[in-house]
Amino acid sequence: MTTSIHTNTSAMIALQNLNRTNDQLASTQSRVNTGLKVQGARDNAAVWAVAQGQRADRGSLEAVATSLNRATSIADVSLAAGEQISDLLIELKGKATAASDESATLAMRTSYNDEFQALLKSIQSFADNAIFDGSNILDGSATAGINFLASADGAETITLNRQDLTLAGLGLSTTPAAPDLLTKAKADDALTRINTAISTSTARLAELGAQSKQIERHTTYVGKLSDALEAGIGNLVDADLAKESARLQALQVQQQLGVQALSIANQAPQIILSLFKG
Repeated sequence: MTTSIHTNTSAMIALQNLNRTNDQLASTQSRVNTGLKVQGARDNAAVWAVAQGQRADRGSLEAVATSLNRATSIADVSLAAGEQISDLLIELKGKATAASDESATLAMRTSYNDEFQALLKSIQSFADNAIFDGSNILDGSATAGINFLASADGAETITLNRQDLTLAGLGLSTTPAAPDLLTKAKADDALTRINTAISTSTARLAELGAQSKQIERHTTYVGKLSDALEAGIGNLVDADLAKESARLQALQVQQQLGVQALSIANQAPQIILSLFKG
């Protein structure tokens, strides 16, 4: 090797190695700081692209979960009101049965009827006020069901059907005439209509309950799918911090050695001075 004061090959090699170590150290420190081995397309374009696609799907699933949670809330409010209405119908049947007794006096029937009419008003009130976020599926204001997101691409939906539990929907309204208990004949007619209303409300609440359970199951599925996607994204881009810690320490040692090697290489031209000493 030529000894020269213009070209220090050893120093150039040492500098190249030190720069390489510094680059690796910076990369490792970045992974330790962020916890990610793939932070952007520059790190690994293919893996980053896949991870971004999965992040997009997970974001869509969050929207699906929000929609399903809203459906659950609407169903819960409706079921709570519907169960109260069902209980009131049972009370109505008791009043109508008592009023249909031939031995009942007008005063007794009037008392039963007062309670009967109050219960009818409560049924209508419960149906009208079963509202969540502006949606009411019990008040008979519409017939079409409400569709909620069920898939990340928006192609699938889950429908929550409307269940009319108003007096009109249960056949207890003024058509053909408002039920009352003031005579035995009217009490008998009211009892027949109430039995029909009980059957109707039971069937509608059963359908609502089945749909609520379906929504609950799908919400659980979406949650598990979202967790699986998050774990998959982590497998792609998360750094193994135990390995990175060991690599960081090794590179720090290499950096120190590189600095010393460069310092030694830079001192090599000093040897030339000894050649010219007398």
